Amino acid sequence: MSKAIIEVADAKVSFGAVRALDSVTLAIGAGECVGLVGHNGAGKSTIVSVINGGLTPQQGSISGDGEPLARYGINAARARGIRCVFQELSLCPNLTVLENTRILHRHLGGLGWRRRAKHVIERSLDAVFPGHGIESDRTVGDLSIAERQMVEIAMAFSDAGIAPRLIILDEPTSSLDASLAEQMLAHVRRFVASGGAVILISHILHEILATASRIVVMKDGRIVAERPADAWSEHGLVEAMGSVVKGEAHRRTLRDLASEPVVIAQTGRGLPLQAKRGEIVGLAGLAGHGQTGMLMKLHAASTADWLPRRDPAVSFVAGDRRLNGVFELWSVLKNFSIASLHDLAARGVVDAEAEAERAGEWKRRIDIRTPDMANRMLSLSGGNQQKVLFARSLATRAPVVLMDDPMRGVDVGTKQEVYEIIRQEAQRGRTFVWYSTEMEEVCLCDRVYVFREGEIVAELAGDAVREENILAASFRGEAA
Repeated sequence: MSKAIIEVADAKVSFGAVRALDSVTLAIGAGECVGLVGHNGAGKSTIVSVINGGLTPQQGSISGDGEPLARYGINAARARGIRCVFQELSLCPNLTVLENTRILHRHLGGLGWRRRAKHVIERSLDAVFPGHGIESDRTVGDLSIAERQMVEIAMAFSDAGIAPRLIILDEPTSSLDASLAEQMLAHVRRFVASGGAVILISHILHEILATASRIVVMKDGRIVAERPADAWSEHGLVEAMGSVVKGEAHRRTLRDLASEPVVIAQTGRGLPLQAKRGEIVGLAGLAGHGQTGMLMKLHAASTADWLPRRDPAVSFVAGDRRLNGVFELWSVLKNFSIASLHDLAARGVVDAEAEAERAGEWKRRIDIRTPDMANRMLSLSGGNQQKVLFARSLATRAPVVLMDDPMRGVDVGTKQEVYEIIRQEAQRGRTFVWYSTEMEEVCLCDRVYVFREGEIVAELAGDAVREENILAASFRGEAA
């Protein structure tokens, strides 16, 4: 391989007692896509922060194109054509798409900068996501989470004078449906074939296997395996990561549930949505076609405007955790317990012992990786933050759980454990209404409603819950 675009050698990073990187060496060359996989908390985001210039290792060296880089930071990385799309999207929601583009490409300033920024981002959006339909003068806060992810990806690949050389994609398809994800991965392949380099982080292993030329496995802050992508299988990757997978999750058989639905909603002229006690109902279809809106509607219909109910009717697991889920300045413990205060308090005072006991139980049950629940929420990896939100919701007594793509950024082993928890809770009579962009998860449901243009166009149950039927309804508005 020619001189690496960037090379990190013997990097060590610790956050208090937690060793995030332990003597990690990684080189990225032109014309390769490096798949980076591992459990949540394995060190992936930390090594990415080092490469991106956002974090300086306490030990080790960084070099670029064969030259040592003594002073390396975010500005130096950008000047070398290194861009990063983080799992936690970083666009300014109060600015338009083209104004966000101007922030990334600082030299676009001066007379006529709006026209130049508009050309840069629209050209990149057209290249990565043909037919995207996103107008560059729209305010980012008005975009869906999928559209925001599309904009951020396109922005990373955009060229306004400093050509991108290395793009780091951290869970880039977590909010994209299958068709958008394939568009993005196809562009990654074109970019790599033209001499660019990509680091691809994803818990969707088939995306890694189909796109990467080399796969690096991390565990507990170390690189534990590294080989060409064609030398790996999905099972081999799971083994290397140390994931505890109790066998492949299969769709549940149709069950005899209580006849009266506990959730009923209507979408315009489309079919009504119904969910029975103990049923797992999936919301499917292309991203942005009304699934999240339906969940918000169901939540609003069953919650009080001001004070929370003592006996909650629904709980909600947010997909966009930064916008709707995480209290960033609070501890992990407080983020977990906020939804259960009625159960944990007497005469308005929280029982700290009961709070810690319940949090400890869920920490063990769902494997929240933190040495101390008193640590700040943002000390956790993105996937572990999502686990806290999931545990927060299930720890309540709410009979109905609404889930807005809750497995975004969660590793494969934990997903299997969470699927089993959902099954157990459903057997006890809890109802789940679950929107997911992953077809495997949708096919785990008892009943699936397919959305198209804001309305339910198909209802599938039992043996009809199959990928081909869901796709047919998503694109044509009718089941196969």
